[in-house]
Amino acid sequence: MNISVSELIVRYLERLGIDHIFGMPGAHVLPIYDRLHDSGVKSVLVKHEQGAAFMAGGYARISHQPAACIATAGPGATNLLTGIANAYAERLPVLAITGETSTYIFGRGGLQESSGEGGAIDQGALFASVTRYHKLIERTDYLGQVLNQAAQALLGREPGPVLLSIPYNVQKESVDDSVLDQIHFPRKAAVRHTASIAELAELLRAAHTPVIVAGYGCIQAGARDVVAALATQFNIPVTTSLKAKGVVAEGSPLSLGCLGVTSNGDAYRYLVDHADLLVFLGASFNERTSYLWDAKLLGGKKVAQIDRDAAQLGRVFQPDVAICGDIRAVAEDLLATLRADAMPPKTLDRLDGHRRAAVRTADEPDAASAQSFRLMQGFFSRLARHFPHNALVFDDNIVFAQSYFDVSDRNHYFPNSGISSLGHAIPAAIGARCFAKDSPTFAILGDGGFQMCCMEMMTAVNYGIPLNVVVINNGTLSLIRKNQFQLYGERYIDCDFTNPDFGLLAQSFGVHHYRIESDAALDALFAHADLTGTINLIEILLDKHAFPRYLSAR
Repeated sequence: MNISVSELIVRYLERLGIDHIFGMPGAHVLPIYDRLHDSGVKSVLVKHEQGAAFMAGGYARISHQPAACIATAGPGATNLLTGIANAYAERLPVLAITGETSTYIFGRGGLQESSGEGGAIDQGALFASVTRYHKLIERTDYLGQVLNQAAQALLGREPGPVLLSIPYNVQKESVDDSVLDQIHFPRKAAVRHTASIAELAELLRAAHTPVIVAGYGCIQAGARDVVAALATQFNIPVTTSLKAKGVVAEGSPLSLGCLGVTSNGDAYRYLVDHADLLVFLGASFNERTSYLWDAKLLGGKKVAQIDRDAAQLGRVFQPDVAICGDIRAVAEDLLATLRADAMPPKTLDRLDGHRRAAVRTADEPDAASAQSFRLMQGFFSRLARHFPHNALVFDDNIVFAQSYFDVSDRNHYFPNSGISSLGHAIPAAIGARCFAKDSPTFAILGDGGFQMCCMEMMTAVNYGIPLNVVVINNGTLSLIRKNQFQLYGERYIDCDFTNPDFGLLAQSFGVHHYRIESDAALDALFAHADLTGTINLIEILLDKHAFPRYLSAR
């Protein structure tokens, strides 16, 4: 049966399992919007196309399934670019669909043309480095092959974003609906081990003070419970990367907390002073996690690395044992091997002594910083207590959460990693809440980032999507001010600004507003505010002259 290309694209979305598409209509993409009208795919109108890409990324991040965004040609597509770049860095399966001028006017100066012809911008070239696959579809005779390639990129072992740009006239052409039958929608298969579990088990048997360094790969593989069992049965402390907070419940006896330059340094000190074996489970050794590749973290230690991506093995350091495989499968096999060998639990004398020393040696500068940030510490401690499971926390700030937020093994913490774009938290949280409809959801960001994306709160209002937006109000770009203080002799420029009245802004949006200036206000917030079923704008006051003392990379 013949159907239009626009209808075929909508059916393709349905076959991919996509039930929401985030975007903004324009003339060059209206045929697809028209077919969405009667489909099972719900369209969500955003305020800016960048928000659409971030929403799709948030949806993909919580669902581990493909998500979609849509925009018109020219500026609609270029506005998607930052969000698609973030999805590329995070390996998120986001399908971006854009319109284009009709093929018969390519190179003739059509409105918003981005074909790359006749001096027009080349949309494909713009997206080439931030997509797994991109295609300007100029004809229908190869449409099946194009959609098949897109499916492989979205659903393959190493997923990432895909861009399909479809000219207006092509959207209206007819094709046989059997094209969909040509498309293979792959299921993810487990990656088989490429090295012996016995070698890894031997390293663990020989070690006195091993530490598991758990990364986001553990969460992607659904391996939280197995990692916790491995740690608990054999007394192996666990530290995590920022993205992996909550692989084991933070605050539990074997958790060292988060490893990273903006953390409180507890995990770093234990690894440097006591560990003799580090087992990296799906964790990259990036700038933040490695303290700018501090040699003391790995010096004098055995190192094992397990990752599903072979390209990560040995990329930054040379492991003594490297295994390419699914994190959960490797951890299960390792646990079974160690149980079969009846390996005794490790002693925790070093860990106990480390914790006693940490209490005794708390220094005054850190204590002073903690006082400056007591409202942030109080907020995160109350958040952890009141929502011990099922909460979604999207955090653009990350500095305070890394030290103050004990993430349980049943919560979901999503720091703004990727390309670390400001203005990410609110739209990403909205996208995630479209999938996880019953989860209390928080978007945490500074006031600078808030002003980049605050209008997306109206998207939440339009669709009745409950959301808590937590704004750190200090009237400055904190990281820039900190760097100008530490590295540039307090020569401040373009870091300070004036904020709107957040109470009046919330009133104009029709959402609840809470201004936090004291511990009593925090208590009232968590005691009386509906943080699950309404939309709230929560501002926490912070002194612009107070900032964490860590040094940034130069």
